[in-house]
Amino acid sequence: MTKNTSENKTNNDQPPLHSSKNKTLQPAYSVTNIQMKIRILDGTKVTYTSWVKLFKLHTMAYKVLDRIDDTPAPDSADSTISDDLLTSVLDTDATARTTWLKLEKIFLSNKQAKVAALESRFVNLTLEQCSSVDDYCQQLKSLADQLQDVDPQVTESRLVLKLVRGLSPKFDTTAALINNQKADWDLARSMK
Repeated sequence: MTKNTSENKTNNDQPPLHSSKNKTLQPAYSVTNIQMKIRILDGTKVTYTSWVKLFKLHTMAYKVLDRIDDTPAPDSADSTISDDLLTSVLDTDATARTTWLKLEKIFLSNKQAKVAALESRFVNLTLEQCSSVDDYCQQLKSLADQLQDVDPQVTESRLVLKLVRGLSPKFDTTAALINNQKADWDLARSMK
């Protein structure tokens, strides 16, 4: 009994983590330098779709997803978008939801012209235009992600086929192996 009493006194100094007074700490709070984990939306290196997914994960982790679901704007002026985009959506009277919708409109409007330009770049990209095989793969994936932002589906098999078609003749053996193994994107990329 005495042992339990002394343990209770020790525990009374700090309420247990699972008590109703304390909310369970979200794992994201324990991530070191969380600000470094959030990518900056610029429309080139970080596509709109990727940024939305990452941003939603962060808002869920910090339990503030309601801030982009038509509720009043948060007090903080922190942002995870580039300065150029910030000036396009900055409005002191806007809610977080209206700002979210404005960003969506910026990236998803004029779809047909964006699709045509991105599709042309995707179809015409070759290894010779890139600094390395890694750069070629990265540019292909980036273009596929950007196309995803404006709706057209670039399937994994199409991405792999484009990878093979854009290789130079010195990669004919690798291309044949990729085709014969019916490799997915990750395997095809690793076979370089």
